[in-house]
Amino acid sequence: MSDIGNKDVFAKNLEKYVNASGKTRGEICNELEIAYSTFSEWLNGKKYPRIDKIELLANYFGIMKSDLIEEHSNSSSAEKPKDDKITILARHLQDIPEIDREQLINTIESTIDIYLKAKGLK
Repeated sequence: MSDIGNKDVFAKNLEKYVNASGKTRGEICNELEIAYSTFSEWLNGKKYPRIDKIELLANYFGIMKSDLIEEHSNSSSAEKPKDDKITILARHLQDIPEIDREQLINTIESTIDIYLKAKGLK
């Protein structure tokens, strides 16, 4: 069931992605040029951001706007943190210079290939 526009739902979801990002609130505010006090009001459920700020946050975290504004059931909560980390890793890969990114991707692919062969999955 979604609760679009609910400040508490937004605050809970925002906190989840802030924690998953591995960045401090201050770092996020600086990178997005958002006042720390405004960000804190969102996290505390006191205020609700305008749609342009919701979009800015969604793009920053590499998620959909609905991930921030809608209430999500906990039925798949065991799998969700893994998905969040993958999304965040993919977003960070985009920030790495192309030549280094390709090298990292090749290393990751090679590591996955070795793992799958070791487990008899490939």
